[in-house]
Amino acid sequence: MSVISTDLCAPLAVLGHDVQVPLVSGEKVTYAALDYAASSPALQRVWDDVAAYAPYYGSVHRGAGYLSQLSTDLFEQSRRTVEEFLDLREDDQVVFTRATTDSLNLLASALPPGTRVLVFETEHHASLLPWRRTGLTVDFLRAPRSHAEAVAALEEALAGAPEGPKLFCVTGASNVTGELWPVAELTEAAHRHGARVVLDAAQLAPHHRVSVRELGVDWVAFSGHKLYAPFGAGVLAGRSDWLDAAEPYLAGGGATRTVAREADGSVAVEWNHGPARHEAGSPNVIGAYALASACRALSEAGFDALEAREQQLIARLKAGLADIPEVKELSLFGADSARVGVLSFVVQGWNSSHFSAALSAEYGIGVRDGLFCAHPLVRTLLGGEEATPSECGAPEPSLPGERSLNAIRVSFGAGTPDEHLERFLRAVRELVTDGAAWTYRNEGGRCVADTAVSGARPA
Repeated sequence: MSVISTDLCAPLAVLGHDVQVPLVSGEKVTYAALDYAASSPALQRVWDDVAAYAPYYGSVHRGAGYLSQLSTDLFEQSRRTVEEFLDLREDDQVVFTRATTDSLNLLASALPPGTRVLVFETEHHASLLPWRRTGLTVDFLRAPRSHAEAVAALEEALAGAPEGPKLFCVTGASNVTGELWPVAELTEAAHRHGARVVLDAAQLAPHHRVSVRELGVDWVAFSGHKLYAPFGAGVLAGRSDWLDAAEPYLAGGGATRTVAREADGSVAVEWNHGPARHEAGSPNVIGAYALASACRALSEAGFDALEAREQQLIARLKAGLADIPEVKELSLFGADSARVGVLSFVVQGWNSSHFSAALSAEYGIGVRDGLFCAHPLVRTLLGGEEATPSECGAPEPSLPGERSLNAIRVSFGAGTPDEHLERFLRAVRELVTDGAAWTYRNEGGRCVADTAVSGARPA
């Protein structure tokens, strides 16, 4: 088997790169973190930046002391760093949130009454579900099987939509297949019909440069915890008009300019405009600073070099899995479609939960199994086919009549060493060829190795 050649650049230094984890056999190995699509490890540089600031931590915006002023400057500079990272337009704004889910729920709360939202059923739940609220109409579009089909489906849906405000929500890269969506083309189509566009860049921003100017989207949302930053910070960035016209996402300190008692005993409130309007309460300054540090680190490392190395890893992974007939890769647009470092698959004769548990317990490899908070998409890709029965079952609830639907997802990025993918491919090949060395059971919805039962691999 050939070894991955990635001499274009070395992986970025991340926390946990040398963490030892126990195997079910009692041995210890270096953990292979291949679940970046859920939460990426923090960059060492980000952690160092946060540690250097931590002694100077103070309240933001409302303190006269030195540490408060320093923290306020740091918080607002972090906002400017994100503006540069996203290549925002002059009048765009950055609102710090908790994560992509929070960002899209914020935008949903700010949509004008009567807004029609269009979204493909292929979206992550974070961008599929926030629009289901009183006063909005949602059109869920069927899963397209090509970029051209996606653009045509959107054009048709918008052409038949009644007058009024419209919003189209689209992912930049699928959290299930890693496939890239034609964001610029879809945005052009939406704008031709008077619709605005919000881009879910949770899976795109860690892998590709995202330019709001070039893509033309109206808003973009992403999460720090997928961008090599610790703590709970996210971003909603883009046009300010709908955000400034809406009631604050949270009512409280910081969102207000003035609050006064009225003669009738009520309270009159004048709300802020700009980011402060939707950032009530004491902001997560450390989270915002960590996210901004990650933006700087990725920009300075250079997305061209990072993407080139990742594409080599993707090519090796796909080639290795293609050599195993029992492995079926899941794809919406076809096996050759452009993607980021995210790939999902099923293994003939295996329940995906069982297979993923064996990767962890016997090889120290962390992947993900289930429906990946994108249930309609995974069900479409699996075609309703039940997973192979096993003693473990699946952690995700199934629809009536379905025993189990689940898949395996491997995801990686700028901090992934070559060896982790090589070990993963060896493990997949060995499990398919020889089977698991241990018996597994369902424990609280999780598939775990039964340490009371072991034996030689089946012949």
